[in-house]
Amino acid sequence: MTAMPPDPRTTGSLGTGAAAAGAAAEGDARAAGDAGDPHLDRYAARTAGMTASEIRALFAVASRPEVVSLAGGMPNLAALPLESLSVEVAGLVAAEGQSALQYGSAQGVPVLREQIGDVMAFEAGSLGATGGFAPDDVVVTVGSQSALDMLTRLFVDPGDVVLAESPSYVGALGSFAAYQAEVRHVAMDDDGLIPAALDEALQRLAREGRRAKFLYTVPNFHNPVGVSLAADRRPEIVELCRRHGVLIVEDNPYGLLGFDGQTYPSLRSMDPENVVYLGSFSKIFASGLRVGWALAPHGIRDKLVLAAESATLCPPAFTQLVVSRYLATHDWRSLVKSFREMYRERCEAMLGALETHLPDGCRWTRPQGGFFVWATVPEGVDTRAMLPRAVTARVAYASGTGFHADGSGSRHMRLSFCYPPPERITEGVRRLAGVLDGELDLLRTFGVAGPRHGTPGGPQAPAVDTA
Repeated sequence: MTAMPPDPRTTGSLGTGAAAAGAAAEGDARAAGDAGDPHLDRYAARTAGMTASEIRALFAVASRPEVVSLAGGMPNLAALPLESLSVEVAGLVAAEGQSALQYGSAQGVPVLREQIGDVMAFEAGSLGATGGFAPDDVVVTVGSQSALDMLTRLFVDPGDVVLAESPSYVGALGSFAAYQAEVRHVAMDDDGLIPAALDEALQRLAREGRRAKFLYTVPNFHNPVGVSLAADRRPEIVELCRRHGVLIVEDNPYGLLGFDGQTYPSLRSMDPENVVYLGSFSKIFASGLRVGWALAPHGIRDKLVLAAESATLCPPAFTQLVVSRYLATHDWRSLVKSFREMYRERCEAMLGALETHLPDGCRWTRPQGGFFVWATVPEGVDTRAMLPRAVTARVAYASGTGFHADGSGSRHMRLSFCYPPPERITEGVRRLAGVLDGELDLLRTFGVAGPRHGTPGGPQAPAVDTA
């Protein structure tokens, strides 16, 4: 074979959990929510695209202590200096409570917008290498998900085309669906988004007399695949989008989490006027504070501020100032390095367990950073249908179907190594392998072609346009 949390914890039987996972796998969440709703005929047409993500539906089950969750992308906060942070938070309230607990600017606290430049410079190697940075071009958002949602609202009318990698981040797909975008997926391989596939997708749109509103991409340690866009492909991707007049939305929550400290040149640095860069403190500090940012060309920045005012009036000043104090008073750079080492250890545990336990015919990616491994199972196995049986075996994962706008990807699964400790990861993979063995036994019993021996990892390259 070759390689290609939250409390309170719920109680109850595993059978109930398996049933819940089965309902999610069958896509019943929205139907259940609509049952008996007297307002059903009053909703806007766009709410038809608002469905519960498969991953969110898993959380109630996967957070149970007896289940090893390889499903969610929750960062591990064990390394955070909680005692000193509690002192800083108390000091913030005592010294700046009148402003920290008051309404703020829709663009964000000025001091944090300046410090975001330091964070980006740490990744890029210098402030100049970020593509040029001005605090006034930063809009602080309620997590980068908020920025993504606002950008979709600003650019997408019903039926407009958005290009996204295949597979793509489930939260992005949720926003695109909510605003009734037509998502056209573009193929990836072990080196990330394939320029030739992007070129073909853009040319196909041109032949149709259409143009994508933007390309959405996670170029570094991709969610869900774990691979990074090769350095030599980046200028080509940027040039293709420039030539076709397509904006790039560069989502970079994992860029500082390369296991060996490796970072990549941002797409924004190659064309600052045609790229909106999204960043987040969720993976390098605390996801619960919900602080992210967008670095955008001036015109888009102004529209983002207006969108923020209409959506939330302003992002919470208190959480922004907590992040600001953390950056000012703690050695956050060293903490990022400790995160890298922790996630490297967990990734190695997962890769070793996959090699040891998974049956022939499986393959997976070998990430060099981030949180995720993307696994492919033998032909005939449906990871979405298998999920209830996995939960019964006390292990959870995210089916590949949740990462495709058209529900394809049933031969894939996302395995997250960021949260469980190494020994739990190993046990979770062992349980998962047992479930897969059972599925393959069923396939053999009923005369379906058995598994083929695996080939080097990486996502299968689907058609350029799978929407």
